[in-house]
Amino acid sequence: MALALEFAGTVRHDGHGGLADDLATQEGFTAWTGVRADEALRQRAVELRWAVRSLFARAAQAHERLDAPHLMDVERALRIVNEAAARVPRAARLEWDEQPRLRYVDAADDGDRLLATLATAAIEFLAGGTRADLRACPGPRCVRYFVKAHPRQEWCKPSCGNRARVSRHYHRGRDS
Repeated sequence: MALALEFAGTVRHDGHGGLADDLATQEGFTAWTGVRADEALRQRAVELRWAVRSLFARAAQAHERLDAPHLMDVERALRIVNEAAARVPRAARLEWDEQPRLRYVDAADDGDRLLATLATAAIEFLAGGTRADLRACPGPRCVRYFVKAHPRQEWCKPSCGNRARVSRHYHRGRDS
């Protein structure tokens, strides 16, 4: 679950009215994944991340948010996530020390394995019971998702709640 949320959380509000993307550059991708890869893999990861965020938006019933122009239709998002998860075929391998032993190994390169791991984490999260507690943070300009851990939790972080209260106070004073 945490990996799926962390992956979706590589996009956040930049503090200036736009979005910050941790995977926007090769350096950022390498820093977040620990994998040094080519531009094609980075772009596939970004596409997968937007597919996951699109499915999160649907599951959390997120309404118009700052990231909405980047979200894709559900059918496309499902196709991208499922194809990424299926890219790592398992191969049976027979090993024989003292006795024959079956072991499964991934028959894929590091990039496919990374994308399959991220896609599988998203699938397990969305198909699991925790999905019911997935929320889109309603904080002003926030584009994060979180799992509601307490019945009174409304925000992804206390700072989002503070921003919302300040915004309400400001608008109440202005409207008077």
